[in-house]
Amino acid sequence: MEVEAAGRTAAGIYPVDILEDDPAGHREAALAYCATLGEGAWPSPEVFSLPTGEQVKLEASSVCFCTVHCDEPQHKILVLVNPQDTKTVVAVYMKESWWTTEDVLRTSDPAREGLIKVQSFGERIVLFILNVVIFGRLERNLDDDDMFFLPHSVKEEAKILWRDGAAVGFYTTKRKGSLCGDGTGVCYLLPVLDTVFVRRSHRRQGLGLAMLRDFCQTFREDEALGINWPISPAMYQVCRKFLAEHPEERGRLWEAEPPGAWGQRVNIWLKVQLQQARRPDSHPGNSKEEVTALGCTSQDSGPGISHNGEDNKERISGEELEKNDRDCAVTEAAGWLARACWPEQEGKEAKRTAVDAGLPPGSWRKHMRPSS
Repeated sequence: MEVEAAGRTAAGIYPVDILEDDPAGHREAALAYCATLGEGAWPSPEVFSLPTGEQVKLEASSVCFCTVHCDEPQHKILVLVNPQDTKTVVAVYMKESWWTTEDVLRTSDPAREGLIKVQSFGERIVLFILNVVIFGRLERNLDDDDMFFLPHSVKEEAKILWRDGAAVGFYTTKRKGSLCGDGTGVCYLLPVLDTVFVRRSHRRQGLGLAMLRDFCQTFREDEALGINWPISPAMYQVCRKFLAEHPEERGRLWEAEPPGAWGQRVNIWLKVQLQQARRPDSHPGNSKEEVTALGCTSQDSGPGISHNGEDNKERISGEELEKNDRDCAVTEAAGWLARACWPEQEGKEAKRTAVDAGLPPGSWRKHMRPSS
């Protein structure tokens, strides 16, 4: 017998809209159903038809339980796996029906649009599917530097990005004062943006920027915000663009290791400036004019430079000019760091942060205000 996806038989109704906040009851119903599969209650196995036309037998060997939360193993969901790849989930059992993973990510509620805080059990399952199934298996390029996202904690604060009736991304945060992990009494010293994900079909549309902007607005009363170390290359580019558009946030965003003490964080805008200063051609469009905008001397105003090369007494090679520009940018970046962190940091802490970021010894002093 063929079993169709529930989302197709009950058009416009999806699990996130109808699933009760009863993880224990959901698990018991799934266990009861799984028991019938193990007993072989039907003469021949039922089959589940995927949107691609492929059919998967509903039998004990093709289903398994997945833990939704890393810290509460009793919260499980029953999933159907692809026979050719048993690590790939193709459907989820909920409300006595099978739902494709794409249907699990859909909603019929028009109020679900934009970034919505995860609160219900159904939304937790959506977060799990986005995180572990979609990113972890279906949309992950194993050649990239992306890190594998494990199931989140049941207490993890998260927002799902809903767009046109579907969940297309999410981000999670660690609140200031929350524990850094199980078995430790150390707490985060600042709010931290932990994980960010946008589906491939919705990338390059400014959604990463929207999530970073929302994070900053959510914690607008905090003087310092962290982004979990290490920042991926893709997220680094999002930060770079965001801070270029929002200079008021440059002193607040830090790449931070838990728990985020001053010795465990580096200012992201400073890092952007240093990268541009050291490798001015490393990013597309990063011209000499952009380096000059950091406070450097442009090539046309250098000492003793002649455009015709005949009457200058002090010839300066292109490499020397580039080095001068880099040194100037680094010094300006050091001064910016000192001004941005004052008075929250003491001078010695500013010095340590500057040194950790790779600034030349003593360059940070030029822009520090004297102690009062």
